[in-house]
Amino acid sequence: MRQRHVFGAVFALEAVIAGGVFLVVLAVLAWSLLRRRARTAERSERPRVEAFYVAGLAAFAVFLVAWTAWQNHEEHPAAGPRPLRVDVTGFQWCWDFRYPRSEGHRRVTGTCKGRDMPTLVVPTGRTVQLRLTSRDVIHSLWVPGLRYKTDAFPDHVNTFTLTLDRTGRWRGRCAEFCGQRHWSMDFWIKAVPAEEYEHWAHAGTAPA
Repeated sequence: MRQRHVFGAVFALEAVIAGGVFLVVLAVLAWSLLRRRARTAERSERPRVEAFYVAGLAAFAVFLVAWTAWQNHEEHPAAGPRPLRVDVTGFQWCWDFRYPRSEGHRRVTGTCKGRDMPTLVVPTGRTVQLRLTSRDVIHSLWVPGLRYKTDAFPDHVNTFTLTLDRTGRWRGRCAEFCGQRHWSMDFWIKAVPAEEYEHWAHAGTAPA
């Protein structure tokens, strides 16, 4: 679950830094207010202190940008020579999953009404490349439990990879308001052992 671990590490570090900066600014503000009340108002220039303040902010900014970019690279590794490709199409108001390289070009879709939610089936331990687009308006594929979220645009393909290292099932949904039934635009992503996936992929039109 590389995505979830990377997201957790980035969020934790940036939250700690943001909290520390907030406390420092709050302390300086309180000290300034108390000092102003205790002394007569007079303006004094302290270029050295201001220079240290600006340098500290610049150092934090450079670190955060560089570290976040590096973590983003770790979060989305390059796909291998033959990843499992799945073409994902969002539409009002459900999802269409196609496996163009599987025997019979396996396809899973649904209406997203009640229990009729499509299931994106993937094998564990294998790199999966999702090619995401939209048939009508902007949608967003979001799996909260795995920390995956990518927008789907009409006439454009967004590509990202994922690798799930254990079996399980997670609920996904559309995270971009897309009309009347946006609230019901849910799906499942299911990770199964490689042998079970191969059996499913060659099982014709059997439900997921």
